[in-house]
Amino acid sequence: MRLAAMAAVVVLATAGAVSAQVAEGPSRTFGARDLFGLQMATDPQVRPDGGAVAYVRASNDIMSDRARRSIWLVDSATGAQTPLVVDDASNLAPRWSPDGSRLAYVAAGPNGAELYVRWIASGRSAKVASLEQAPNDIAWSPDGKTLAFTMLTLDEGKPLAPSIRKPEGAKWAEPLKVIDRVTYRADGEGFLKPGYRHLFVVSADGGQPRQITFGKFDDAGPIDFSHDGKAVVFSTNRAENWERDPQEAEIYAVDVASGALSRLTNRVGPDGAPVVSPDGSKIAYVGYDDARKRGYENLRLYVMDRDGRNGRVLTGGLDRSVSAPQWAADGKSLYVSYEDLGVTKMARVGLDGKVETLFSGLGGGGLDRPYTGGSFSVGRNGVIAFTDADTARPSDLAIWKGGKVQRATQLNADLLTGKTLAKVEPLPVTSSYDKKPIGAWIAYPPNFDPSKKYPLILEIHGGPFSAYGPSFATDVQLYAAAGYIVVYSNPRGSTSYGEAFANEIDRNYPSHDYDDLMSVVDAAIAKGVVDDKRLYVTGGSGGGALTAWIVGKTDRFRAAATQKPVINWTSEVLTTDGYNFMAAYWFGKMPWEDPQGYWARSPLSLVGNVKTPTLVVVGEQDDRTPPSEADQYFAALQLRGVPTALVRVPGASHGGIAARPSQSAAKAGAILAWFERYK
Repeated sequence: MRLAAMAAVVVLATAGAVSAQVAEGPSRTFGARDLFGLQMATDPQVRPDGGAVAYVRASNDIMSDRARRSIWLVDSATGAQTPLVVDDASNLAPRWSPDGSRLAYVAAGPNGAELYVRWIASGRSAKVASLEQAPNDIAWSPDGKTLAFTMLTLDEGKPLAPSIRKPEGAKWAEPLKVIDRVTYRADGEGFLKPGYRHLFVVSADGGQPRQITFGKFDDAGPIDFSHDGKAVVFSTNRAENWERDPQEAEIYAVDVASGALSRLTNRVGPDGAPVVSPDGSKIAYVGYDDARKRGYENLRLYVMDRDGRNGRVLTGGLDRSVSAPQWAADGKSLYVSYEDLGVTKMARVGLDGKVETLFSGLGGGGLDRPYTGGSFSVGRNGVIAFTDADTARPSDLAIWKGGKVQRATQLNADLLTGKTLAKVEPLPVTSSYDKKPIGAWIAYPPNFDPSKKYPLILEIHGGPFSAYGPSFATDVQLYAAAGYIVVYSNPRGSTSYGEAFANEIDRNYPSHDYDDLMSVVDAAIAKGVVDDKRLYVTGGSGGGALTAWIVGKTDRFRAAATQKPVINWTSEVLTTDGYNFMAAYWFGKMPWEDPQGYWARSPLSLVGNVKTPTLVVVGEQDDRTPPSEADQYFAALQLRGVPTALVRVPGASHGGIAARPSQSAAKAGAILAWFERYK
């Protein structure tokens, strides 16, 4: 009864926060209702001649409370926009044919996803084939006659016991779910359909898809055709124990006609994202040597001959991860993106290993929190289209050519023009632990008055191997609009600062990242505009774990909100969807081999110290940090008499807890209502 009463208070407070703006109408500051109006550009694809760019525009539908995706076309020279594929389905993954006359894409509707091709000149689209499952990883053959893609092939396996014959018309209970796969569920998908993901080819003019890889293995994209169109390169792990080795993968080529497989890489570590050079003589890919001793390794760019020989690393001197390699038209260099000090950059990498940074500002890691991210595409003439974002807006489409960047869209100008947003600027921080510089940013409330002092929210990122940056974030804007200064940072363990910095938390998390975060708060207070008696802390996933760790170590915060947290590492590594990875790479030992080590790093071990009123938030369909983690912490706080409430987000996964605008707004509103209760 007590739980129901407390949860009801939070829900009512949240509903009031959301509905208040609805009743008031337009506001000069960013509010909950504005989440429905936001749009963002994703997945840009340059037409091979560079003259146009197709991209996916994601916008929120206030009636369905979900994002809808449509494909738009932008003229590279004039910036003129044309809606290309806009209908009741969500349309995504546009991929140009080699001659630029057609565009393949996926249309996702209520009955599943299908593969389509659009003829640009006529403006007509046709379904290529009726598919049993959703297609992924689309690639065109060089002659434009064939499409390759990956798709799940169902495999129920042998039943554990023979089924009982059901009388005609009988209404029986659902049959038993018998699980024997190592990987049987995934966050955002829940229980996986039984089967294996394989490669298929189909005529680009339509026809019956033909499967070309087989076996009880999963084949992964991105995929690419060989120069002559006779083979497709992809990534897979075909070892006998592959399901228990999630970080292992090799590059393979499959002959389209015969299905014969050729293994092209052979080392301990993941190799993926293969791309064939324009003349077909080389294959570039990303990966790393996995010593199986550390939690984090940089992804490096490699290149090898078409037959797998003479493999060598190109970015060994760059202490950053690179991603999404694409060849230059002359085959003498590749384009990659990489994250540096929380900022995503574009670089050109020569076959001699020389790295030339071209520009920065890629964004698009999400909407609710300021994660790094972004995507790009390169045309044959060197035109680069990319998603461009900053602290004042979500990602737009931008085009780089001739050494200059031009923004091609202003998707949120109508919504955000006239609104006073939080001003975000870098915050210099030095860790109290070892004097290392810590990347951080501070956001000021709209209409900030430097003569006043404001309450402060410390917002902590998850991962833990990830990074925040100077990007737009709805949570930051909503907190700031409510009158809070917000600080966020990249404590040790964050990516984009090099392998050594990330691995300072290897087998040691949480640890001195706590000191870094306290130093961030101290640096904000030192600016003289923070009320040091009104400090609050929140974070999600790894940030939720650190929030719970913090309130177990200090009483300096008036209230806290731990979102989708890890509370007990033993239960976490045995209930998460990534259980075959987490224990091996983050601990090195299984829970039964080192119970004290697991307990020493669990926030639950510190719950006896907690006095801070703490809200616990989790998605009901979270498979990464399951609701049982939040339940444990809520129960422990209740047993200790610490003020707490549990907020469960219906239908929400770990990664999708803010996917629906109403829930994203309500979650932020609940946190603000909790903090306001303890002003």
